[in-house]
Amino acid sequence: ITGMVYTVGNEQDYHFKVLFLILKKLGYNWADHLYHLSYGMVALPSGKMKSREGTVVDADDLIRDMAQTAEAISKELGKLDAYSEKEKRELYRIIGLGAIKYYILKVDPKKRILFNPEESVDFQGNTGPFIQYTYARIQSILRKANFDQSNTINNSTINVEELHPKEKELIKLLQLFPGVIQAAAEQFSPALIANYIYDLVKEFNSFYQQVSILGEEEEAIREFRVLLSAEVAGVIKRGFALLGIQVPDRM
Repeated sequence: ITGMVYTVGNEQDYHFKVLFLILKKLGYNWADHLYHLSYGMVALPSGKMKSREGTVVDADDLIRDMAQTAEAISKELGKLDAYSEKEKRELYRIIGLGAIKYYILKVDPKKRILFNPEESVDFQGNTGPFIQYTYARIQSILRKANFDQSNTINNSTINVEELHPKEKELIKLLQLFPGVIQAAAEQFSPALIANYIYDLVKEFNSFYQQVSILGEEEEAIREFRVLLSAEVAGVIKRGFALLGIQVPDRM
């Protein structure tokens, strides 16, 4: 272990400043490698949660409520006919938990968070479910294309000059991923990864709307677009894994 990060709310800022200073004064060299990841407090639309006033929301209750909300929205979308009851329950859990995690992690740690349960599970906008849905959409494309997972975009022989502007934009964004991870680690900010993934997903959906993928007649171009879609899905999955969020193959 080369360092220690304490993830504690900003109400304890003074405590950790004093603690680290005392440890340094006592001659502990490892105190230089201690870091307080201070984060803003989480509040609900009804106001700040306070244990003394009984307004604290139990995490288990919140996760259950979010899963129920995800269930209601998923049923409204009406795309679950092929699922068993067990698969449905697991999907609701993944969507609900992902909604909570993403809604909190997309905010800069130093800022106060107003957690809106209904907004967090929306399938549109900067939310976990929107990103999960896009990932599932790409997986559907790959299944229809009988995609070979051993293929990579580096194997494509397509001429770069012939690329559609939307393809170029996606490639530019994909190339930023390693740097975003590095910056997030250096700044102790998962929000950098969360918002990068959202930007990537927005760009992919724009690409999806404007460019034909499976319907492209020229084989080389069609294969390249499938490969590009697979690369986007891979980055979404890896980025969300770093945030502790699962992505379902179907939604």
